[in-house]
Amino acid sequence: MPDGARSLNDLQTPALVVDVAALDHNLLAMSAALPGARLRPHVKAHKCTALARRQAALGHRGFTCATIREVEGLAAAGLSDDLLLANEVLDARRLGALPARVTVAVDSEETIAAAAVGGVREVLIDVNVGLPRCGCAPADAGRLADLARQRGLTVRGVMGYEGHAMLVEDAGKRSQLISDSMALLRAAHAEVGGDVVSAGGTGSFDRNPVATEIQAGSYALMDTAYAKLGLPFRCALGVLARVVSVSPSFAVADCGLKALGMDHGNPAIDGAKVWFCSDEHITFAPEIPVRVGERIRVWPAHVDPTVAYHERLHLVEGDRVLESWPVDLRGW
Repeated sequence: MPDGARSLNDLQTPALVVDVAALDHNLLAMSAALPGARLRPHVKAHKCTALARRQAALGHRGFTCATIREVEGLAAAGLSDDLLLANEVLDARRLGALPARVTVAVDSEETIAAAAVGGVREVLIDVNVGLPRCGCAPADAGRLADLARQRGLTVRGVMGYEGHAMLVEDAGKRSQLISDSMALLRAAHAEVGGDVVSAGGTGSFDRNPVATEIQAGSYALMDTAYAKLGLPFRCALGVLARVVSVSPSFAVADCGLKALGMDHGNPAIDGAKVWFCSDEHITFAPEIPVRVGERIRVWPAHVDPTVAYHERLHLVEGDRVLESWPVDLRGW
């Protein structure tokens, strides 16, 4: 992409484009729902310090990270008030060396030892609340908290991610799954102590009264999977692509698996049915015929991995490119 791009026509496709009006709407809507420290935005969804600065300007000074690289990037950008690495690591030396307040999730004796040896001073006990990923058994949380304190660490509280509930379309079932998960986290917190109960995401931001802070991230850019839930956020992020081939019943554009996160299913194209994606192409059946060279917007089903494939986010208003932000928190 030329740094001086001023219109969509200047962008090399595929390109990540963000509708600035939708982005601003999303940031303001979430800020109103979860003001200040009630929201700890998860930067894994956008991996962009420029966007994080917009979140901080709305009063959200603590951030959630998924990688050491994200923690380092935010600290280098001066967004270092309160950084949570909501992930287990076995080498924390880079984190302990940062001039920032860094808290790390731990769920075992080994990750506690890594935090202590690496110079990290604060931890959260990560509790498995139903998603079969990281986290200790709720009944083991108190023992691990005691062990962490014996190693000289400050235990700020607990965290747990009810990710298995996030995309459940039935609102009643989603609420019940969240409630069940938070009952486990509440019980663990009673054994662990501390001021922090960190949990949640975009799909539960308005349904989790137990958490003291919500780790939502996708709300800023949104995707078609979350859009199915009827949340008060708009799809802001799309991949700009160009039609490169046309046949009688379908067309092909230059946006494929290497430009889109596909783990939540096919992306969407307005006024068309997407058939499938291959490495560099998306094949779709348009309701109205398209021409070779025509630009289209492809809406991803999962924002997080889609962003990680690209080097820049281009903020657009209509056909105008207003700014281009580096996706500078990519990598590990």
